Amino acid sequence: MVHRSGKIILGVIMNQSIETEISLPSAEISRSRRFTLKWKDLREAIAGTQQDFTEGSIGRAVMLLAIPMVLEMAMESLFAVVDVFFVAKLGADAVAAVGLTESLITVIYAIAIGISMSTTAMVARRIGEKDAAGASVAAVQAIGLGILVSAPFSLLGIFLAPKLLELLGASPGVVNIGSGFTMHLLAGNAIIQLIFIINAVFRGTGDAVYAMRALWIANFFDIILDPCLIFGWGPFPEMGVTGGAVATNIGRGIGVLYQLSVLWRGKSRIKINREQLRLNFEVMLRLLRVSIGGILQFLVATASWLLLVRIVAIFGSAALAGYTIALRIIVFAILPSWGLGGAAATLVGQNLGAQKPERAERSVWICGFVNMVFLGVVTVIFVVFAKPLVMLFTQDPAVIPFGVDCLRYVSYGYIFYAYGMVIVQAFNGAGDTMTPTIINLFCYWLFQIPLAYALAMFLGMNAPGVFLAITISESTIAVVSVLVFRRGKWKERKI
Repeated sequence: MVHRSGKIILGVIMNQSIETEISLPSAEISRSRRFTLKWKDLREAIAGTQQDFTEGSIGRAVMLLAIPMVLEMAMESLFAVVDVFFVAKLGADAVAAVGLTESLITVIYAIAIGISMSTTAMVARRIGEKDAAGASVAAVQAIGLGILVSAPFSLLGIFLAPKLLELLGASPGVVNIGSGFTMHLLAGNAIIQLIFIINAVFRGTGDAVYAMRALWIANFFDIILDPCLIFGWGPFPEMGVTGGAVATNIGRGIGVLYQLSVLWRGKSRIKINREQLRLNFEVMLRLLRVSIGGILQFLVATASWLLLVRIVAIFGSAALAGYTIALRIIVFAILPSWGLGGAAATLVGQNLGAQKPERAERSVWICGFVNMVFLGVVTVIFVVFAKPLVMLFTQDPAVIPFGVDCLRYVSYGYIFYAYGMVIVQAFNGAGDTMTPTIINLFCYWLFQIPLAYALAMFLGMNAPGVFLAITISESTIAVVSVLVFRRGKWKERKI
């Protein structure tokens, strides 16, 4: 068991300071640390300046990295929301087409996320080694790898979009209205790969603010173009649901152009030069080896959640609706936690590169402690205000109890999740993507799914049995991850 104690005193007032005192007595953090974060530090996190995260206050480094990462992830989540918002006005078939296409895009996301994990790890390691040229080479090879793996999916989209929808069980009406949407989104999947991968480069260098800005820009154009292309506003053609895919591709494409301009002009910590624009298969293969673990990690977790949905669906549409609503609330509520996990990954990679494994480890425990405090507050909110939160999305008396139960059950394990989320990202930042993949495989497929089915069906708990299984299995993942992390094998990982 890892014990932590501490206090956080936060006061955010313009031109005043935020006093933060954290006392973390443990084997990992050898002495208490105190750091003072001023309002100007918050502004610096948004504005973005180059920092050496292998020196100085770890707490300040965590904040400067986490804030833009949180805002980046919030922007990424807007893409799907914006598309569904406008497409929903075209009817059920249009929404169904978007939903089925998103299930296909999940595979592309898995590949993009896997390559992104290895990219962040390798770029961060080179930055820690003070090898900016090596980081640039890794960035170019990651971009090349993303383009290469996107090509087969583009061909599938161009030539087989209707067939793919039919294979997923789409009705003739959905195929007719949605084939254009599927074709354009799959054909332009290279844009998805690049926006993920280049943002991973920025996170690895510690320039997370550019990743945030790229998605701000992409979302701005997506939100503007969506209704114009879907409904034919002004001089734009009326493209129906297909317009949503075109708008998304254009928006993301402009975001990618911004990313490339930052790298080309050297505004980030690394600069891509003309002589680096060639394939280096040795570096690309190293990236691919690490990426495979990340891809499997994402697919294992995704498949597990899909199977849980199947079990919940046994208990009717009300249970499924309540579960879906609760998950949407949970995902938005824990965005800061993903930002802290991303900060841990960057700090681990850079400090391992700088030959400072103990500082890398201290960074992870501090990120985990801050995350525990944050999720502790979220737990209280979810337990006390679960019903009002669910009622923001539905007034159906049959759905509300399921949503409330899901929010409360899942939140009971948040203190465990806090460390689990951060440590998984720390493994990824070290380039050790297989360890969390193996943990996920055992704890999700061999433990969570059978437990959920047993509690729901054999013990007669119904849908709440699934919610309880999520809490138990996620807490188990956290405990196992902490125990494996403390062994320290990740410090020896070479990439």
